[in-house]
Amino acid sequence: MPQSCTLEQAVDRVLETIDGPIHLGLPLGLGKPNRWVNALYARLRELPERHLTIYTALCLGRPRAGQELQQRFLEPFVERIYGDYLELDFLADLQADQLPANVRVEQFFLQPGSLLDSAPTQLDYTSSNYSHAARDLNAKGVNVVAQLVATDPTRPYHFSLSCNPDITLDLLPMLQARRERGETILCVAQVHEGLPYMAGDAEVSRDVFDIELQEPETTTLFSTPNMPVTVQDHCIGLHASTLVRDGGSLQIGIGAMGDAVSAALLQRHADNPAYRAVLDDLQNGRVHPLSSVLGDLGVFQKGLYGCSEMFVSGLLALADAGVIRRIVYPDLRVQRLASAGALDANGQPCSVQALLDAGLPPRLDEATLAWLQEAGLLDANLKLQGENLLLPTDQQCSTDLSDPLSQAALRDYLTPAQHGVCVHGGFFLGPQSFYARLNAMDPKQRNRFGMTGIGFINELYGQEELKRLQRVDARFINSAFTVTLLGAAVADQLEDGRVLSGVGGQYNFVAQGHALPGARSILLLRSWRESAGEVSSNIVWEYGHVTIPRHLRDVVITEYGIADLRGKTDSQVVEALLAVADSRFQEELMQQAIDAGKLSKDFRLDARYTDNTPERLEQIAGRHRPMFVEYPLGSDFSDEEQALLRALTWLKGKFHLSEVLELGKAAFDAPPAEAFPAALQRMGLERPDGLREELYQRLVLAGLQATRGR
Repeated sequence: MPQSCTLEQAVDRVLETIDGPIHLGLPLGLGKPNRWVNALYARLRELPERHLTIYTALCLGRPRAGQELQQRFLEPFVERIYGDYLELDFLADLQADQLPANVRVEQFFLQPGSLLDSAPTQLDYTSSNYSHAARDLNAKGVNVVAQLVATDPTRPYHFSLSCNPDITLDLLPMLQARRERGETILCVAQVHEGLPYMAGDAEVSRDVFDIELQEPETTTLFSTPNMPVTVQDHCIGLHASTLVRDGGSLQIGIGAMGDAVSAALLQRHADNPAYRAVLDDLQNGRVHPLSSVLGDLGVFQKGLYGCSEMFVSGLLALADAGVIRRIVYPDLRVQRLASAGALDANGQPCSVQALLDAGLPPRLDEATLAWLQEAGLLDANLKLQGENLLLPTDQQCSTDLSDPLSQAALRDYLTPAQHGVCVHGGFFLGPQSFYARLNAMDPKQRNRFGMTGIGFINELYGQEELKRLQRVDARFINSAFTVTLLGAAVADQLEDGRVLSGVGGQYNFVAQGHALPGARSILLLRSWRESAGEVSSNIVWEYGHVTIPRHLRDVVITEYGIADLRGKTDSQVVEALLAVADSRFQEELMQQAIDAGKLSKDFRLDARYTDNTPERLEQIAGRHRPMFVEYPLGSDFSDEEQALLRALTWLKGKFHLSEVLELGKAAFDAPPAEAFPAALQRMGLERPDGLREELYQRLVLAGLQATRGR
């Protein structure tokens, strides 16, 4: 069992036990024991002769606003939602470029956009596939690992890695091998009372850890509130939902576009006529050929299996609604039976004959009986007695399973297979309601969600036959912020070299989309963006960096439709992407492609695609308003905050909020303060004090007026 220590005792032990530089590995995202990391960091700041390198990803900090107007909106919300969440002290020093000389922080994934201007972060970013992170950490000589864990009083000798088995499960065997070679490595655990106890692969012996902190953490878990899903996002989600086949597999990334996909799948299942009606309007009555080949538009009779590095709240909502319910099994032989149709939706064998038809040996020997009982497929009270099988009623039947009498005798002793799950996830992070929902489940319900190592989810090699059987008709759905007209995608880094977020597992899933039969990689893209009144296309002729090279191009979806790029010539790729580009940019893009010799000089874009405008989509949304809910998965924002968020987003898109003349234009036609009293009170602008606050009041009123009714 691990040694029980206070925070400071655990720091002392690390400093005394580790000879030389400390190489600290921390989980991605939620699973960091921030309080202990801060204690270690504080001690190292006072010991400049000791060196600390922290290896991690996705360091979570409260959202912050740069402009006073956004601060007025954000600060009360942050105080309410994040409460006493304890931030990492080194993150603040990273952002301020004040890390001490003896401390470095290497990350392979960043909270999107949060560290664009952090010089040490940009210097020490490691571009690595998520599935290679454990390998790379081990190669760097990680000698301390620290992680938040969950406990269950009925499992006193175990911890759950809960939100973060992702890298830890892959790393532990590597650390053990190094320990056996004589290296000194320490693993530190701290219980967080708010983390749900996830069993299965995420459950490990307490002996895995050397130190357990005496003080359980009780502070607020970091959360990612659901952001608004715009009409643009909803249209993207609707198009994507048509490519998802019933009985297939699903991976979804985080963010509003991922939420839009979840929302569309929920609508498809719960209100299929309305779903079909909005699609008919959106697609002008023409179903994309790829939807007919790859997907369907019907309700989910068989259900989906979710396999996603991040277990997002959208997957949980789909599971609660019965869309995700196809069960997969960790035992290859059981999975073969399920894939062959020998098991029903609950894992119950359909019949003894169905098991035989799926490959079960006809003669029941001791090994086969033991396996069937261990897998949960046969009552544990059955016993072999010579050439016969002894039933709990003391009756006997032949071990020849092809015998009709044996099949009839065993009918009532067939039981559901054990350890099946409908979702595999590597880590989770979401709104507070997501954690509350998991915690509220009984263990049987929660065990449907299998948290496991990222190597299992993001790669095919290792248990490849099992994975191929599970991941049938897989749709790997991720996002990009730019796509070139020849099919390369950009998702992690800006053209100037600054890292926005990271590759994460996107490349892994794109590769799987090409490697699995019947699978597809789908990249979601908003076709245009607006900043300070400047509108630009996210489909461009060229970009100075790519995340997904064009030879791995597959499916790209914008709000205007589906572009099938797999196996197409360059001219066909250009034409497909022009068809889903915003019409304000089609002519310029077309000319660039013609000038480069990638389109013929007499090329003309089909007239069906020349009305790709936001106005047309807004009209469609107006005709199908119940299908365009702004927060389809729920919201932490109050009604006033939702209205204010729309208003502030509109202002940011239309004006330079740092330029007085721009702000004056925005405020010119503002309605009277009486029109929005609650919103002004929420912003502290109901009684403006001085010219500055008067200007802010009128700006907010202008934004509220412009976005009213959306």
